[in-house]
Amino acid sequence: MDLLIKSNRKSNEHIIITPESAGWQYIGFIITEIKFDQTISWFDSKRELCLIILNGEVTIHLDQQIWEGIGKRQNVFDDLPPHAVYIPPAKFIKVTATKENTLCALCSAPAKGIYPPRWIKPEEMEKTVRGTGTNQRFVTDILPASAKAESLIVVEVRTPSSHSSSYPPHKHDMNFPQEESQLEEIYYHRIAPNQGWVFQRIYTDDRSLDQSVSAEDGDVVLVPYGYHPVVVPHGYHSYYLNVMAGPIREWKFRNDPDHEWMLNS
Repeated sequence: MDLLIKSNRKSNEHIIITPESAGWQYIGFIITEIKFDQTISWFDSKRELCLIILNGEVTIHLDQQIWEGIGKRQNVFDDLPPHAVYIPPAKFIKVTATKENTLCALCSAPAKGIYPPRWIKPEEMEKTVRGTGTNQRFVTDILPASAKAESLIVVEVRTPSSHSSSYPPHKHDMNFPQEESQLEEIYYHRIAPNQGWVFQRIYTDDRSLDQSVSAEDGDVVLVPYGYHPVVVPHGYHSYYLNVMAGPIREWKFRNDPDHEWMLNS
């Protein structure tokens, strides 16, 4: 099982992940670069979409609506939340770049079409700080479990140089009410400066899965199950976009008991 998906910068679509290619049930994920004045489209009769403008700016046409000026960031390391759009199934949208170097993430998962489309603006997103010391990181909830969606949970995290993240190691691969929820997860990694990398380990209690990878700028790490901590080397800064989905839309996790002690230290 190869959990590291390399970015393809020779194509406008840097990353394409389907449930079939990932070998799981729920998450689809695309990173696409849209040139100035170019348009991409999306339609899926059975999947909801969270479109995140990672950097750049777009105009969106949806039914009779036109949403303009979506996205203001120059890059993902700006201290600004992104703009995002929620699209239910069976809605055709067109996305046109109105600035150069526009990069978008298209996150999808199964849905029935309960909720209407909406533009999720930066001021609606909660920003929090997690951890202390060299385990501190900065979190923006784009589409949290409390927001209106059927399957997707989306969050982005910036982690400073020489810090750990998603740590102490935690997992969410079994359904225990109020304790743990089963969620697939994607880590889309960005690094500054962009020649750097981060280390990520994915492992289970019995070590039947135990992979350590070095993810470079633009790579994706798949987390089908198991613990999945990240470490950022000195001199580099980390950004990652997390996409989660599973049979129950709830983010409950269990820490690795071997390392949970540090939460009380």
